[in-house]
Amino acid sequence: MGFRAKITLAGAALVALGVAAAQAEDKKPISWWYETAAPENQEALQKLLVEPFNAAHPNEELSIDFRGAELDKQLRIAMLSGSGPDIVYTAGPSYVAAMAQAGQLLPLDDYAAKLGWNERILPVFIELGKYNGKLYALPKTYETLGLFYNKTLFDKNGWKAPTTIAEMEKLADEMKAKGMVPFAAGNADWRPTNEHYVSIVLNSIAGPDNVYKALKGEIPWTAEPFVKAIDKLNEWWQKGYFGPNYFSLTGEQAFAQIATGQAGMAPTGTWNFQNVPRYFPQNNAEPAFIGFPSAEGVPSPIYALGIGSTFSIANSSENPEGAAEVIDYVFSDKFYGDINTVWQGEWNTPLKDLSKVKIGAEVLPLYGETMKSLADAVGKNQYGYTTWTFLPPATDTYLVSGMEEVWLGKITTAQFLEKLNAAFLEEKAAGKVPAIPAR
Repeated sequence: MGFRAKITLAGAALVALGVAAAQAEDKKPISWWYETAAPENQEALQKLLVEPFNAAHPNEELSIDFRGAELDKQLRIAMLSGSGPDIVYTAGPSYVAAMAQAGQLLPLDDYAAKLGWNERILPVFIELGKYNGKLYALPKTYETLGLFYNKTLFDKNGWKAPTTIAEMEKLADEMKAKGMVPFAAGNADWRPTNEHYVSIVLNSIAGPDNVYKALKGEIPWTAEPFVKAIDKLNEWWQKGYFGPNYFSLTGEQAFAQIATGQAGMAPTGTWNFQNVPRYFPQNNAEPAFIGFPSAEGVPSPIYALGIGSTFSIANSSENPEGAAEVIDYVFSDKFYGDINTVWQGEWNTPLKDLSKVKIGAEVLPLYGETMKSLADAVGKNQYGYTTWTFLPPATDTYLVSGMEEVWLGKITTAQFLEKLNAAFLEEKAAGKVPAIPAR
C-alpha cells in the first residue's frame, strides 16, 4: 500500500472516530441510582434493561449506579442540592410525599397520559403515587408479607401449615423444643426489617379495617386493637421466637435457615422469592408460602399490600423525557417477562393485564400462584397495609427504632404507641401522609 493510500485511510479512520465521538457526545445521559443488588442481578439489569433500552434509543444513554445500603442517605442529600439522578428511586410512597412537598419531584400526569400508564397500571397504584392530586411516583414492584416455610421439614415432622395465630404459636413452641428457631429473621443489613413484623401484627391481629381507620385519622394508634397487636409481637420476641442472633444476621442469612432446617418458619415478604433458588435446591428442600395467619375475628389470610420501591423523575433532571422513556420500558410486557424469569420477588410491576407476559418455564409455580393471590386481593380491595407504604416518613422511622426499644425493655407498648400517634398526627397536619385509597 502506497504512502498516499495510507494517509487517506488514516484520515478516514480519524474522521470515523470523530463522528463516533460526536455521536457519543450527542447522546443524552439518563442516570439512575439503584440500591443493593447481587452481582448476578446487576448483570441481569445490564443485559435486560440497560443494553436493550440504549439499543432502542440511540440518542439516549441509560446508566445504573449501584449505591448499596447508603442509597437513601445519598439520595436525600443529593435531592436537597439538585444534583441527584434523573430517575429517583425511593423505598416507598412514604418517602415520595416529603419529596413532592419539597418540590424535588416532577409531576408525571402528562407522561402517564401520553405513554398510556393510566390504562396499563392497576388503578390503586396510580392513586398511591399521588400527592395533592398530582401523580409523582409509580411502583417498581408490589409485594406482600406472609409465612415462608420448609414443606419438606413440615412433612417430616407431621406439621401442617398454620391458619390461625394459636396454631402458629403451638408450632413455634414445638420447634423451640426441637432446638429450632421458630422465626428465621435478622436485621443486620436492614434495620427497617423491624417494621415487617409490626406490619404483620397490625394487619393479622388488629385487622386491616382498624389500620385503615387509623391511617384516615378516625381512631388513634393508641387504640386497644393496636395495643394487643404490639403486645403480641413483644410476647413472641420475649419467648425467643426470633432466635438469639436477630441483630447479627442479615435478612438473606436468616432466610437460608429455613432451607437448612435451622429455623422452622420465616415471616417475611415476597421479595425473598429471589433467595429460594439459592438455598432450597441445594438442601433438597421444597419451599412453601402462605398468607400470614390471623387472630380470631380477623379475616384470613390477609395480604398486606406493600410497595417495595418507587420511580419518580427529579424536578432538576435535564432529561425528563428520557427518564420517562426508561420508566415506560420497565412497564412493558417484555421486560416483565424477562426480568421475572431470572429475578423473582423484586420486579412484580403492577400491570393490569399479564396475559401477554411470557415468563420462563423454570420459574417456581409457587411464585406465580402467590402473585396471583395478591393481585386478586388488590383487585377486590381485600388487602392490608404495610407501614413503609402507608405511614408518613418520620412516623415510619420512629416505628423502626421504637419497636426495638419495646423488645429490649426500654419502653412499654403504651409509650411506643403514644409517641407513634403523636408523630403521625404531626405529619398528618403537615400533609405528609401518603394517599390512602378507599376500601
